[in-house]
Amino acid sequence: MRLVPLLLALCVGSQLLAQPAERELKGHTGLVYGVAFSPDGKILATAGFDNLVKLWNFSDGKEIRELKGHTAPVYSVVFSPDGKTLASSSHDQTIKLWNVEDGKMAKELKGHTGIVDSIAFSPDGKTLASGSADKSVRLWNLDEAKELKKLGDHGNSVFSVAFSPDGKLLASGSADNTVKVWTIADGKELKTLKGPTAAVTGLVFLPDNKTLLSIGQDRFVRLWDAPAGTETKKFGPTQDDLYGLALAKDGKSAATTGYAGYLNVWNLSDGKATTSRKLKSFGAYCVAFTPDGKAVVTGHDNTTCYVTPLP
Repeated sequence: MRLVPLLLALCVGSQLLAQPAERELKGHTGLVYGVAFSPDGKILATAGFDNLVKLWNFSDGKEIRELKGHTAPVYSVVFSPDGKTLASSSHDQTIKLWNVEDGKMAKELKGHTGIVDSIAFSPDGKTLASGSADKSVRLWNLDEAKELKKLGDHGNSVFSVAFSPDGKLLASGSADNTVKVWTIADGKELKTLKGPTAAVTGLVFLPDNKTLLSIGQDRFVRLWDAPAGTETKKFGPTQDDLYGLALAKDGKSAATTGYAGYLNVWNLSDGKATTSRKLKSFGAYCVAFTPDGKAVVTGHDNTTCYVTPLP
């Protein structure tokens, strides 16, 4: 489980008053730890520590339905590439697959012995990857709802997993301060990326299939040549420990959020922040770009999601 600081010194600058106002989505009764858009951009899914997954009509901000079934906090939500299935992972050590159209649970994946902190669909939608507090990285056959392969273990909890766009590589980030890169074809570890000095909390591949973006509690954003195992760029330090990471559709910029409630949008070519602001609430654990790229959605400690316009 990721360590959430108990104390926070809030610092709100006068520039906050000049920023565009956030739109609010309220419905959870526990902190919101995960957000994800459907492929068509019409539905927003949120994961809450109230044990619930909620689906929202993003255009009007109204809740469509809540998905009940987890018995502990929900850490991650992700849509399948075709948008028909939503996967969620939880402190209850399970992964659940939901039918998006009617909200019914279709399948349940069991095997982890700790919090399932992160999940990711393969680009073809046939396989799911998961990372857990039991230190393992696993692949699942979704047709049979069975574990396909345990790729291996980190030295500590696994906080993030991400497929390359071509589905050939999987990256996993851990509280052991490393990123591991796995080859899907043979299920073997290709590289271990070292450099972070604290837990790695978020990962995403860029469209070129080899460049990997990582964030962590050392407050740095890093770019890696994943197959080569080398760090190519480093941005930061940021204002707070990083938890949320999202890549823009064009792959040229990324958004990060952290526990103190700061949002940064980075130009990945030069490492400069094109947007840097304090959000309305602290505990910004997750972030996603809106379908039009003109705003971001963040989930917070105060049980609210905010839609924040970008300049």
